[in-house]
Amino acid sequence: MLEQYKLSMPKAVFSGSNAIEQIETIVNGYYRKVAVFTDKGIRHSGVIDEPLAILNRCNTEIVILDDLPAEPTYLEAQSVVDDFKKSGADFIIAIGGGSVMDMAKLASIACTGSYTIKDLLADPLLGKKLVKTLMIPTTAGTGSEATPNSIVTVPEQNLKVGIVNAELIADYVILDGRMIRKLPKKIAAATGIDALAHAIECYTSNKANPFSNMFAMEALKLIFANIIPACVDAGAEQEKNNMLLAAFYAGVAITASGTTGVHALSYPLGGRYHIPHGVSNAIMLLPVLKYNKEVCLEEFSSVYDMVAGPDQHSREEKADWILGQIHSMIDRLEIPVSLKTFGIGEADLNDLVHDAMEVKRLLANNKREITPEDARKLYLEIM
Repeated sequence: MLEQYKLSMPKAVFSGSNAIEQIETIVNGYYRKVAVFTDKGIRHSGVIDEPLAILNRCNTEIVILDDLPAEPTYLEAQSVVDDFKKSGADFIIAIGGGSVMDMAKLASIACTGSYTIKDLLADPLLGKKLVKTLMIPTTAGTGSEATPNSIVTVPEQNLKVGIVNAELIADYVILDGRMIRKLPKKIAAATGIDALAHAIECYTSNKANPFSNMFAMEALKLIFANIIPACVDAGAEQEKNNMLLAAFYAGVAITASGTTGVHALSYPLGGRYHIPHGVSNAIMLLPVLKYNKEVCLEEFSSVYDMVAGPDQHSREEKADWILGQIHSMIDRLEIPVSLKTFGIGEADLNDLVHDAMEVKRLLANNKREITPEDARKLYLEIM
């Protein structure tokens, strides 16, 4: 565990009944023109109708940027930033999932024109907050509303890369369960498992500390209790609200700690084969957690005590129960966990291993070293 640690959070987080109404408190009278970042799917679903109605009561002009791609490349993200610069807006509201929020966050630090997204890939700390942001997540999983991270694909490397800079942390966050009530099961499941990965990776990371552990453990408690009904029952309003909180808590844990081998090995699956981020994490989650088990017995046992209650079972038994519960979650949510489902076979192993070993920032967080040969074996397990 780190001897020195730090916690960074948004300036203000609004949650609870009718939290979306706080848009007016944040915006009214303070900003001349608001840019709303979203995507066409969310816009057509009607999810943004209520936020837009609230904005229309405010003394501000509105521009909607909805031509935002899922899982963007750095060049696509740059195009979005360029569109934002042309808008002349002086405040950003992101209403969407991880990709929407990530691009909005990048726009808030890259609209100066003196550096590009490509420059930030080389030196993330170039970025300085230029425009304040409000994040309103429409999925309960990525935690982007809380993190200092923005993820982009680098096609030249067939890899997803995180641009990490505290300046990316949102100024305001609104967590309102109504924003995820229409979320399809497939997306709810993938993003929910993404939140689970964030929480348990941060709790078992080499950078784990009292701050990250507090938020990661609370996230895990909420996820274990709520993820299944939140994903499969359209009317499970309280469970959906709880998952929204869990995703935020897990995002806060990332700011204080960091993800590990699961994300390191999943990034090539997204970057090279365009598997959605939550699904790629679900694919790698159990193999890496099982690989780490021998050095994480204490952590897994603590998670067991939190979600099941302390008892006389051994640490080994508690760890196996936790891993079994995660397996059951992924199975019940019908998330594919074989690389063959995506046309990936042994002929692709060398490329996968090469790309994964480039994610040094996250591999360094993993408590058990992952060598190229270890990575090869982990990928083989799911072929």
